[in-house]
Amino acid sequence: MTEPITIATIGFTQKNAREFFTSLKEAGVKRVVDVRLNNVSQLAGFAKKGNIEYFLKEIADIEYLHMPELAPTKDILDGYKKKQIEWGVYETEFIKLLDARQAADSVTRELMDGACLLCSENGPEHCHRRLVAEYLQRKWDDVRIKHI
Repeated sequence: MTEPITIATIGFTQKNAREFFTSLKEAGVKRVVDVRLNNVSQLAGFAKKGNIEYFLKEIADIEYLHMPELAPTKDILDGYKKKQIEWGVYETEFIKLLDARQAADSVTRELMDGACLLCSENGPEHCHRRLVAEYLQRKWDDVRIKHI
């Protein structure tokens, strides 16, 4: 039997930088795995790629890794954001995409242990970061999910 691992998730909206980085530090996160399709948006502020990578290392000695292969396609994302598809359809399409990409084989348990999946949505309820964590939980033995 394999050792249990913990995968955390966090969104950056509705958080200021102090809350965001303190939450990650207090949770003992080793690396942030950015699962956004676009990590360079001007709207992202401290979570924009160049900024977040620097702040994570300097503030909390946390590694940063961008993995857009764990993000939805633009078509799936736009369909949901523009209310052309409901959450249930989005979820189904995204899980099919993870299967097609063989997502559980593209990352290792070691990489994900102590990692925190990052996206923009404040809560995990309607965010693909939760779906990624739950997908890996179904594929691997003994994965705990912690939403920060």
